[in-house]
Order: sequence, then structure tokens, then C-alpha cells
Amino acid sequence: MTDSPKVVAARIEVAKRRAALLGTAHELQARLAPSTLASEAWDKAKNKGADLAEGAVDAARARPVAVGGIAAAIAMFLAREPLKDAASKLYGAMTSSSETKPRKRTSKKMETPTALPAPAATRTATEQTENVQ
Repeated sequence: MTDSPKVVAARIEVAKRRAALLGTAHELQARLAPSTLASEAWDKAKNKGADLAEGAVDAARARPVAVGGIAAAIAMFLAREPLKDAASKLYGAMTSSSETKPRKRTSKKMETPTALPAPAATRTATEQTENVQ
């Protein structure tokens, strides 16, 4: 059985289309491979980081005083405990030489109150007459 020229042309066309489809599938498989995706993501992140750093340098060149103030504020925030300790030591050194140190308060025990006269209802009759006279 011989095929007609139309059938042969259709089979050739199908083979071409199948080859193109398989080529596209292999290309997509290569593009969507995890290693390729990770590599592309790394390159994009690296480029974005470089762009941000370049922008920060340009901003620092345009406003050096503001950037210096921000850097100093961040440094002081990060070193707040050592700075607080140093300031308290400095204050302590300055005040101890010019003033006497305040004495520590000692807790005094409460003194027992002296005996108060008893209320009139609880006094004896002789005590009441002595107080009246």
C-alpha cells in the first residue's frame, strides 16, 4: 500500500512539529531545573545588592553629615550599655572628688511607744478619781 502524496506530506509535517515540541520541552526542562533557578536567583540578588550599595554610597557622598549622624546614632544604640557604664563611672569620679559621698541610710528599728493612759472605760474607779482631782 502506497500512501498518497498528501499523507506523506502530513507525516513529514507531524515529524517536524513533534521534533519542535520535544525541543521546546527539553529547553523548558533545562530552564526550570533547580540548579538553573538557584543560579539565576543568586545572580539577581547579587546585582540588586550591588545596586543598593551603589545607591547608598551615592547618598553618603551627597549628604555626609546626615550619614555621619545616623552612623553615630546606630553606634550609640549598639553600645548603649558600655556608654552608660562609662558615663556613670565618670560622674562618680567627678562627684567623689568635689563632694562627699552620701551616707547610706541605716534602717532604724521602731521604738516602742511609751505607755499611754488607758481609755476611761477600762480604768478603775480609783484611777478615774485621781485624774479628776
